[in-house]
Parts: sequence; structure tokens; C-alpha cells
Amino acid sequence: MRVVVTSETRFSRTPDGSVWTQDGPAYPFFSRYLAAFDTVRVVARIRQVDEPAGGSHRVDGPGVELWPVPHYIGPRQYLSRWREIRQAVCAAARPGDAVILRVPSPTGSMLAGWRERQRLPYAVEVVGDPYDVFAPGVVDHPLRPFLRHWGTTRLRHLCRRAGAVAYVTERHLQSRYPTRPGTVSAAYSSVDLPADAFVSGPRRIERSPRPGTLISIGSLDQLYKGIDTVIEALAQLTGTGIDARLVHLGDGRFRPRLEQLAARLGVADRVTFAGTVPAGAAVRAHLDAADLVVMPSRTEGLPRALIEAMARGLPAVGSTVGGIPELLADADLVSPDDPAALTEAIRRFLTQPERLSAASARNLNRARDYSLASLRPRRDQFYRTVRDATARRTPVGGRT
Repeated sequence: MRVVVTSETRFSRTPDGSVWTQDGPAYPFFSRYLAAFDTVRVVARIRQVDEPAGGSHRVDGPGVELWPVPHYIGPRQYLSRWREIRQAVCAAARPGDAVILRVPSPTGSMLAGWRERQRLPYAVEVVGDPYDVFAPGVVDHPLRPFLRHWGTTRLRHLCRRAGAVAYVTERHLQSRYPTRPGTVSAAYSSVDLPADAFVSGPRRIERSPRPGTLISIGSLDQLYKGIDTVIEALAQLTGTGIDARLVHLGDGRFRPRLEQLAARLGVADRVTFAGTVPAGAAVRAHLDAADLVVMPSRTEGLPRALIEAMARGLPAVGSTVGGIPELLADADLVSPDDPAALTEAIRRFLTQPERLSAASARNLNRARDYSLASLRPRRDQFYRTVRDATARRTPVGGRT
């Protein structure tokens, strides 16, 4: 049986037909579905390029093919190409295919509507929260209130109508987007770290780092990661005599604004924008060189970057949004958009070596819950359940 999976990642296709991504899910991610299915078709936006960007990874491969959706960016382009997009999405899955929608997703929602009209089953993997994504201060768009209302309403509908639902969090998304009684549900992160992602033991810090190296990670196409809050906190720290610097991994259209903010606050020489860094060893090298990961996000699902940092034994400060409180101790959490609270949390870490050591041990232990060996059985069982349910509910001809 084939499974059709929707993705909101934008991929690139080169003239030889191969599909690439620089920082999104690549072939190892989508090949996970092969544990229960014969082939995987990934429905996603694809643009033509002459050659893959530096550090890109192949997306298609044995058993995994891409089904192209017309490329668009933002609501305006989506509306202008709606008919083309709908035609491509609705043609992606045959009646006998299993369908797993990674939501929230305009593409996933469109395919779900088509399956419902055809009385065909689908499953969803809930990987984010539109209520937080479109919260005030996260996205600057005139349609933000409408998108927030539509996104949350639609996601609740999908979770109620789906034949099976998986969540990347253990509690947070389940409470906001529940299933109907009796629906098969599961909890497993999209993150499953290989053995080499983990350090052998926690850090033992005997003295305060001078300077203290903070690291933040995430796209700068929006400000939802709260990097502006980190820069403001860095300025407050240096103003009180704390010697600290910040390294940010990730790039995007808001980088110039953040560079200007750092300059205006007098900390431009203490902030390094490293740009897009290839996943794997290069990212781990940056994590190993840092003293504290800082993630004061305004919205999150379950952040892979934070779990990867924890697997390196890195102490962390995070915000109280999404799945972050499921990862960190209460003492290591701050409210989003609160530079003063973030400043104090960072100061406590950088001036208390024993606090750094304790958090390192705690975070490494928690990260092991997201190892490949821990998550694969739950995920594979969910996929097998979807496969078997599709076979039972979708007879030859696609009529129920």
C-alpha cells in the first residue's frame, strides 16, 4: 500500500528530477513511513532550480517520491494559484491510498476536505499550533486574526474527523485539539535522534564561563523564535557586567532587522549570525562550543533544535509555550516577550556553575526519551494502524 503524506516544507527540484532541501526534512525522515507502507508519496510545494543550494540533502529516493504542488509563498500567492493548487492536491491520492496529513497545513486541509467528500479515511500528525503561530506579535500580516481563527477551527475539525491522530507533544496539543471518543491516538515526536547525536555524559562545569556563549537556533523568516528578545536580554546582561555573547544558527528575511537591533542596543560585536548551518555534525559543533541554549519562542510545537541541544548536554532556557514545558524544568522557563525575565534566567545560569551542571544532566536524561530506539516503536505502530484501517475501510473502487 502507498501512503500519501502532506508537507508544508518548500523543496527544490534540479533538472535531473532529484528533489532537495537545505534545512527541511530529507529522505531519512520520509523513509520512516516505509516501516508500514510499500511506497511514500510526499505532497509539497516544489520550485525548479539549476542546482541544489550548498549543504542541501536529497529528499526523494528508494520508495519515496515527490508530488509537486505549484510553488507559492504566503496567503496572497496561495489565493492567486488556488485552482492549480487544488487540482494538484486532490489528484495526489487514489482511493486505495492511505493518507497521513502533517497539520496544520493548507495543503493537508485541502486534501482532507476532498477525502471527506469522497467518504475516504485519513489520519493526521499534529506538528504545530495555529493559535500560537498567528498570535499577536508572532506574524505581522493583515489577515493574522482571520488566519488564527480559521487555522484553529480547521485543526479542531481535522482532529475530530480523522480516523487516527498522532501528536508531537505529550499533553499540550492534545488538550487544545482533542480527538472524538474512541479515535486511535498516539504521542511521538517527529524528532528521533540517532546514537551519535548524544554525548556520553553530562557536562561538569566548575567555574562560570567567561565569556558565556549563548546559542539560539531557528529560521528568521518570522520572529516567532523570539531572537529579538534574546538580543534585548544580551544588552541588559552586558549592562550589568555579565560577559556574554550570542551565536544564532539560521537565516531569513528578518535578519537585517535583528542586526539593526543589536547595533542600536550596542551589542553588535557580541552577536554572530552564522546563517544556515547544515544539519548534523556542523550544528553539533556549534552546540558543543556553547554554554547555554536560549529559546524564548512565541510559538512552538515540540522544538527539534532544543532536543538536539539537550542531547549534547547543553543547559537551556525556554519559554512557556507549546511543548517546551514538557522538555525543561519549571525553573528553566520564562514567559515569552519578557526580556527582563530572560535576562535574570541567563544571569543565574552564567553565574552558578552548579546550576549549569545540574541542568546538563537533567536535559541529557530527558533527551534520551527522543532517541530513535525510544520513539520508533510507537511511530511504527501508529503507521501500521493507519495502514490496516485504510485496508478495512477502503474497498476496491474506493466506495464505503
